[in-house]
Amino acid sequence: MRDVCAIGLFSGGLDSILACRVVAAQGIRVVALKFVTPFFDHDLLAQKAAYTVAMKRKFDLEVEVVDISEGYVQLLEKPVHGFGKHFNPCIDCKIFMLRRARELMPGYGASFLVTGEVLGQRPMSQRRDTLRVIERDSGCEGLLLRPLSAKLMTPTRAEIEGWVERERLHGFSGRGRKEQRQLAAEFGITDYPAPAGGCMLTDPNLAARIKHFYQGLFSFGRQRAVDDIRLLSIGRHFKPEGDVWFILGRDERENDRLEALRRPGDWLVRMTTRPGPLGLLRHAEETVASSLKEGEIVERLAGIVVRYGKKVVDGPAEAEVMIDRGGDIRCQYFAPFLGDEIEAWRI
Repeated sequence: MRDVCAIGLFSGGLDSILACRVVAAQGIRVVALKFVTPFFDHDLLAQKAAYTVAMKRKFDLEVEVVDISEGYVQLLEKPVHGFGKHFNPCIDCKIFMLRRARELMPGYGASFLVTGEVLGQRPMSQRRDTLRVIERDSGCEGLLLRPLSAKLMTPTRAEIEGWVERERLHGFSGRGRKEQRQLAAEFGITDYPAPAGGCMLTDPNLAARIKHFYQGLFSFGRQRAVDDIRLLSIGRHFKPEGDVWFILGRDERENDRLEALRRPGDWLVRMTTRPGPLGLLRHAEETVASSLKEGEIVERLAGIVVRYGKKVVDGPAEAEVMIDRGGDIRCQYFAPFLGDEIEAWRI
């Protein structure tokens, strides 16, 4: 292996896998950084070591998980290059990641950067003019090697300095993936993910919810807390009034995730007499506790939990509901909330 190191931006998709492998095949150490935010792959932070081992076993790559949540949350306030079809700032996203990767280069002793971009593959972020803008605005001109399309682009410093051989790079373009599949087979890579969007910001429903949050859905939303944003991807969301934010799990997995994301000041609402969803009342101590309408709000939210809970044939519609206020647990029977206005409260 040469005494040269490169940092690769690793999404986990086939293009980024191949880009890193093409460079590593020339005897260069490639550290593949898997950036995560509340909008994509954040759960990997709880399993960093296992993920690193899995990527080494499957793709023979040195992968590290890096949390870039803090700056990324602010990025969505006003991305310079705007949004895509939904709430996805794809160009600014790539610029942000490359800037962060460039900042990390000294720590790894890295000489250049690698990405899996393919010329013309994506209409917004992978046009030739856009690729130049991304290089320029990220401060990575000359540093950024795109091995899959390098032969169609101006030689970079890595090629000029002889760190990589240009002839062993590729000239892929367009949206077809035949060439990538052939290259994967040459590397012995068979188990790779199908092309798919893993970013919440490109999902029509989730993107709309996130957009509303950023547009002032709640007054506390201006703080852009990472944990608040993580909640946006889970369950059914309701806003009956003011800053009252109630999230209802849709299955056992979501119930567990909501409970794990509970923070001081949140209340949990669940039935004790039969199976059903867990409800999380976010920032309850600030928005509901001791307010003049506390009793009315609690009754309404408990009724929503009962409404979505398991029904008992020929049994009572009412159910006992536990309100866990964090050290203060109260149980009471509530009837299901049947009002039509519930749809107007959905976020």
